[in-house]
Amino acid sequence: MQSGLKKYDKWVLEFITKDKGINPLMGWESSTNTMSEINLEFSSQEEAIKYAKKNNINYELIEPKERKIIKKSYANNFTK
Repeated sequence: MQSGLKKYDKWVLEFITKDKGINPLMGWESSTNTMSEINLEFSSQEEAIKYAKKNNINYELIEPKERKIIKKSYANNFTK
């Protein structure tokens, strides 16, 4: 299967927290900071940066990697 392009044009603002720990009951990774559960989506890079600056949020910009698309066909499995 090939990956789709859903939400490929969105910019995401994720809150990173450093106080992660192990939940003693279940053994899962958890945090007491609920901001780590929030992901904000923006339609452009400029909007995301503007929001972060307006709300005094330190941000790190990670540029998306260029996708290398290789066209494949199911029929190519049988033409060798």
